[in-house]
Amino acid sequence: MFLLYEYDIFWAFLIISSLIPILAFFISGILAPINQGPEKLSSYESGIEPMGDAWLQFRIRYYMFALVFVIFDVETVFLYPWAMSFDVLGLSVFIEAFIFVLILIVGSVYAWRKGALEWS
Repeated sequence: MFLLYEYDIFWAFLIISSLIPILAFFISGILAPINQGPEKLSSYESGIEPMGDAWLQFRIRYYMFALVFVIFDVETVFLYPWAMSFDVLGLSVFIEAFIFVLILIVGSVYAWRKGALEWS
């Protein structure tokens, strides 16, 4: 039977984890000093006058490097629950995880050969 009260801890965690950042922003907005001035409204507050345009074009390689990192980092998170319950899942899940890791290896070799992992 589906009982709704089993999710009380989940809802409490969700509400508390939502309220903490909201309260942090609210309290910092109340307590932060508001000093409007020409230095505050300038592009940089370091005391050096800005030179040139603020819009710089970055090479696509930086974004590709970050995307490859995020993809492989997130995919390794999927392996952790599998590793924790490896003994009860059986051989079929081991084969599925092996295929998953094999796809990750093929993807990393592809990214390496394309030069996406080269920084310079």
